[in-house]
Amino acid sequence: MAPDRPHSGLTHVRYLRDSTWLRTGDGRRLVLGGSPLRLFRLTEAGGRLVDRVEHGEPADRSTLVDRLLEAGAIHPLPPASDRWSLGDVTVVTPQLGGAAVDDGRITVDDGSMPPITGATTRLPMNRGPAAARNAGRRLVDTEFIAFVDADVHIDADVDIDAAVDTDRGVSDGNPSRARQLSWLEPLLAHFDDPRVGLVAPRVLGGPHTSLDLGDEPARIRVGTRVSYVPAAAIVVRAAAFDDVGGFDETLRFGEDVDFVWRLDAAGWSCRYEPASSVWHAPRPDRAGRWRQQVGYGSSAAPLVLRHPTALAPFRSDVLHASTWVIGALGHPVLGAACAIGSAASALRKLPGVPTAVALRLAATAEIATGRQLATAIRRVWWPLVVPLAVVSRRARRIALASVLADPSALPTDLAYGWGVWRGMRERRTLRPAVPWISTPLRRSGADEVSGSGPDRRS
Repeated sequence: MAPDRPHSGLTHVRYLRDSTWLRTGDGRRLVLGGSPLRLFRLTEAGGRLVDRVEHGEPADRSTLVDRLLEAGAIHPLPPASDRWSLGDVTVVTPQLGGAAVDDGRITVDDGSMPPITGATTRLPMNRGPAAARNAGRRLVDTEFIAFVDADVHIDADVDIDAAVDTDRGVSDGNPSRARQLSWLEPLLAHFDDPRVGLVAPRVLGGPHTSLDLGDEPARIRVGTRVSYVPAAAIVVRAAAFDDVGGFDETLRFGEDVDFVWRLDAAGWSCRYEPASSVWHAPRPDRAGRWRQQVGYGSSAAPLVLRHPTALAPFRSDVLHASTWVIGALGHPVLGAACAIGSAASALRKLPGVPTAVALRLAATAEIATGRQLATAIRRVWWPLVVPLAVVSRRARRIALASVLADPSALPTDLAYGWGVWRGMRERRTLRPAVPWISTPLRRSGADEVSGSGPDRRS
């Protein structure tokens, strides 16, 4: 299990406020922020601490800081680690076919035919990336493991001269080592906190890549803005890896999502740090990209069987969901009534928050719910909507509205949805297509004041 040491993490660190951050109320004693959005009431001492955070001044860990971090309302900006260096990290690459990269990494040949020349070790048969990563871990004796896929370039847009000139003495003038340092350094800084088990960089790629999770840091957790990270490039504390037993080798797709969720459930903090970025080479042709999305979608069924409450194509509360569903079914007046009820609920759950602010938050949540619903129709529910659209004008309008919400994403969304339904057929379950609707009795916490934003692909 993760170390249970109250306030034992980074001290005297600056923090970045999340884009959801809003400080309001009498005496500015209320803070709204995080994912899902939460309400914090500040004491006088808490107000002084938040003042430091807002002014970009270092602050020590405390109960309030921990709660803000856990909610995703703030994110640490740790200085470069003076404890960990490149020598504390071993890069492991699972690979099927191609050529091994000669830069000191461990390359695990996942049963390639013919075998990969220069690979560190080879599995006798192809067993998938989870098994290959686990095999690589057994060859690691450093504190941290950087899992980097073979199609990920860690030297994209790197100033090699600047990296080689570092005075930390770990690059030795070797450009390959310097490239590794350039993306690892912002990630290693987070591991000064002993509770951090995994940190992931931003994975850039082609248009509509599901691997790029944006330019804002995040606490990785189910039901939040960043609910997963791909294992295309991640750095893991070896102790955390061993604590959860590594990757699940029965999963061909989605093993990275499962791994992160198990780390979080075991008490390890997992962070997304876009200050570091790598480049994932997209599939060279459209058919290859579609097949990749089908594979991603097929992971939904095995994942939902392992994590029943963690995966849903649509997550909302009953009032926000009712507004859009009832309106789409041809009852706009009743839908508007639900929207009014949702706004009234927001006012009740936000005592002390100015009415204008509460109503603006309610409107933002309604818009986010509509976008999330359109995404769910395009990505998961289209096999149900398309047949209905043949015989129903209303279904055709719903389908058209979902497409117009993001026309350029339609091809990859349809491919992903095809994979979801294929996986459901193979696993004999419909759970990946079932929405998650919260009710007043099903809310996760007293300080949660709205549902999560649009749920990203898991």
